[in-house]
Amino acid sequence: MDNPSKITEGGVVYSLGSFDGKCVNYDFEKILIYLEAKGKLLFGKNFKIYKKDKKILLKLCSYFIRDKATCEKFGIDIDKGILLSGPVGCGKTTLMKLLKYIVPLQRPYEMIPCRNVTFSFNHLGYKTIEEYGSSKFFCFDDLGVEPPGRFYGKDLNVMGEVLLSRYELYLQANRKIKTHATTNLNAEELEERYGNRVRSRMRELFNLIAFDKNRKDKRV
Repeated sequence: MDNPSKITEGGVVYSLGSFDGKCVNYDFEKILIYLEAKGKLLFGKNFKIYKKDKKILLKLCSYFIRDKATCEKFGIDIDKGILLSGPVGCGKTTLMKLLKYIVPLQRPYEMIPCRNVTFSFNHLGYKTIEEYGSSKFFCFDDLGVEPPGRFYGKDLNVMGEVLLSRYELYLQANRKIKTHATTNLNAEELEERYGNRVRSRMRELFNLIAFDKNRKDKRV
């Protein structure tokens, strides 16, 4: 890619800012134009970027483009992953699917519904924990509402174990292994679901970025 500030979609060239030969000077408003166009391609013509989401998008975009100054202003650590929380239907999953496209040169992450992780464990057992505790980059979708895990009569809080494995990996790899997640639950509900030890590790794994809990369901 000769100019990382420009991305072509459907024959149209979108500028995300300017490139001086060494680094990209991103323009947030231009990024929003690109995200809306890419969103329509991925999710259909009714996709739109909402004005009321601009502050949360500024935080997320600043994180993905590794804008240290803006991230510091918002208390975001660019070495940690993102835990994007908010009510059902506010657009968490859609945004996490979309945002990786603004940084095509960065290592991509795979979106994995948490229920799929549990179903895999119920079928394959502890190999599943090993698979998702690997050095791949993941975004675990809908954390906290997955069914309980059970393999050969033994119950396991599968996502809790996966997060502990991801945390160990994060430390071993000197904070270079990224884990992201989306959740409808708040901090207290997550602690109730996974326990204090996992919740403590989550604080070290994730930056919490939250939608307003009163945000209406966009799918209605």
